[in-house]
Amino acid sequence: MTVERSRLDILRAIAPGTPLRNAIELILRQETGALIVLGYGRDIEAISSGGFHLDGADFHPARLAELAKMDGAVITDEAAEVIYRANVHLIPDPSLETNETGTRHRTGERVAKETGKAVVVVSEDRQTVTVYTSDSTYQLRSPTTLLAQANQNLLTLERFRGRLADEEERLTQLEVDDIVVYRDVVQFLQRAALVLRIGEDLEHYIVELGGEGELINLQLVDLLAGTGETAELVYADHARTYPPGTKNPLDLLGTLTTEHLSDESRVAALLDFGPLDNPARSRGYRILDRIPRLPDAVQDSLVAHFETLQDLLDASVGELDQVDGVGRARARQLRHYFDRLLDTTRSWAIDEE
Repeated sequence: MTVERSRLDILRAIAPGTPLRNAIELILRQETGALIVLGYGRDIEAISSGGFHLDGADFHPARLAELAKMDGAVITDEAAEVIYRANVHLIPDPSLETNETGTRHRTGERVAKETGKAVVVVSEDRQTVTVYTSDSTYQLRSPTTLLAQANQNLLTLERFRGRLADEEERLTQLEVDDIVVYRDVVQFLQRAALVLRIGEDLEHYIVELGGEGELINLQLVDLLAGTGETAELVYADHARTYPPGTKNPLDLLGTLTTEHLSDESRVAALLDFGPLDNPARSRGYRILDRIPRLPDAVQDSLVAHFETLQDLLDASVGELDQVDGVGRARARQLRHYFDRLLDTTRSWAIDEE
């Protein structure tokens, strides 16, 4: 399990409507505070003193809230479905670095660092909820705050998605006119990667919102639809070798920081493109993918036969008919589609910026 996925699992466990979140809300209302360790094992036993065992009692919000009235920690399983111990005095390694000041928070952060278990600290004085993991600290936010921030991010994603659609149309125009350079391809893939990155940030909000994030999730799915697939086709069209070393270029770009992602030369090198201002002739996969009911096998045959989009666009019905799997009727359909595409490009104004 990756660190990132582990954090999302923790957010799911404490999302609004979950038993653990209901217990936390009860604890906040009764103003008692709590230290809850999500995970049990020998490592936790090694730093535990006192308290009592519950022999794996079923988790219930009211039960946890009552146990939290005692000073010690409560220890559950990772999914917060079973309570193992209560009123436990935890003694983590005091040499572990912490910037926290409160006793519960200092203990919670050190326990998380030493054992790798997530620790939830409810502060009776601050009326806050803090989640500690082995490498991060996160303060729980109210659903109202989360919804406002999620909606703001959603508006940002809509703007970026609209610009990506404009970039794709521009790339189509340049490909048809055979004046694409690698810089154009890199810029499209950079924007596609940014769109997915904003989507990943929104996923965190959706997970943390639980059931209250369903509407935002539906909008997110709609906005991201086709982004990854289009990026794959663009890369397949312009990679210097085919098949390219990786199918999905966005997986590679996902390893870059946001600062490095904005560096065109770095992106080009990572994707093994040529110099940014060198010509980049399309193989035609993305254009062919727009044609309804054209099987992948036929697309592969067309690209293998003609090799470039320009040769495809220049092919006659007879030449198209010679390709395996095409046939006369489909050859006419292809020629009709190519003619319409060529007619459309004549009305486009090329943006030279």
